[in-house]
Amino acid sequence: MELPQKPKATRISTILIATIVIASLFGGGLLGYLLGYSDISGRINDLQNQLSNLQEQISNLQSTQNVTYQNITQNITYVLGENASLSQLYEQVRESVVVIRGIIVQYDFFGRPYYTQVQGSGFVYNFTGQMVIITNYHVVNDAINITVTFINGKGYTAAALGSDPYADLAVLSTDAPHSEYKPLEIVSSSTLKVGDPVIAVGNPYELAGSMTTGIASALGRTITEELTGGYPIANVIQTTTPLNPGNSGGPLLNYQGRVVGITTAIVSDSQGLGFAIPSNTILREIESLVTTGSYNQHPWLGATGTDMTYEIAKAMSTNVTYGWLIAQVTSGGPADNAGLRGGTKQALIAGEWITIGGDIVIAFNETRITNMDDLSTYLEECTLPGQTINVTIVRTNQTMTLAVELGTRPPLSAP
Repeated sequence: MELPQKPKATRISTILIATIVIASLFGGGLLGYLLGYSDISGRINDLQNQLSNLQEQISNLQSTQNVTYQNITQNITYVLGENASLSQLYEQVRESVVVIRGIIVQYDFFGRPYYTQVQGSGFVYNFTGQMVIITNYHVVNDAINITVTFINGKGYTAAALGSDPYADLAVLSTDAPHSEYKPLEIVSSSTLKVGDPVIAVGNPYELAGSMTTGIASALGRTITEELTGGYPIANVIQTTTPLNPGNSGGPLLNYQGRVVGITTAIVSDSQGLGFAIPSNTILREIESLVTTGSYNQHPWLGATGTDMTYEIAKAMSTNVTYGWLIAQVTSGGPADNAGLRGGTKQALIAGEWITIGGDIVIAFNETRITNMDDLSTYLEECTLPGQTINVTIVRTNQTMTLAVELGTRPPLSAP
């Protein structure tokens, strides 16, 4: 018995339905894929945008760092002036600094002579066309057979043109040919500020051409050397630049290679504490030293004293804890002639005997005087012998002002 056959239309419908189902599945899959791809693509784009933003931020940071670096470089260039580095500055000035040697003749107990060598530094300066060597007075004082040696090793005889022990300055001439001289420029030390970098070039322990660096650690200091007869050297620069025996007389330079001082003294056993005569003193005296051999325009007050302290003020029953206390006035001197008064009694204060009871100087021409440094600096920088200044004092707790005509500091040879 034969089975009945299905109609062909039914087969076609089944095939069509299957095709539609397959197509739907494929289309759904494709649509899902496309939707997933679109989502992933969007995320990728977001990540790329974030990456781009990060790269831009990094670029901005690098640009800022570059600007900062460039600013730092510009500042350094500004500080060093035309010099790109300290080594270039050294090359610029090394030929201007000389070694100075001399012989000191001394005599033993039996009158027999013996000889010692002194050594220091100096530098070349062009004084209105005349080449001279500037150094310290104590380097060449009482020396014979003075010589100067340039960095190239060539040495020449030298002679003193002029000197001023009160400023520890001396000027020498030499028989060196003109080609040896490489003069340095001297600028006003008034431009120097505490914290400014400075450079010393000299010959410590005969190590020619040595360079050290530091800062100006204080200004307006007062020092007293053995050869000044007890009178102060005023307005001295204090520096952290390492100095050693043999540096004396060498230049103290700013970072443009210009002279702002002349190294002169160290404190024994100190750490980074040295002193230099300010260039203002050199500029003020150089003409007189070269043309007349000396300088005699140091103003003179004619008084000795000490800095005020809280302890001294308490002992004197005064509330003035600053200023300069006059201990003694020189008979017939400027202070004495003006009516300034010295101390009246001795008092043991903080383990030291102090002459108290005198006038307390607190101002010159309305400029505050807080201590000996201020007093000496004002006199040296702002006055001349023969000039009259108004001196404000405190006497028995009363403030008054007296006119004082300044004198000329007596020669060291005077009694």
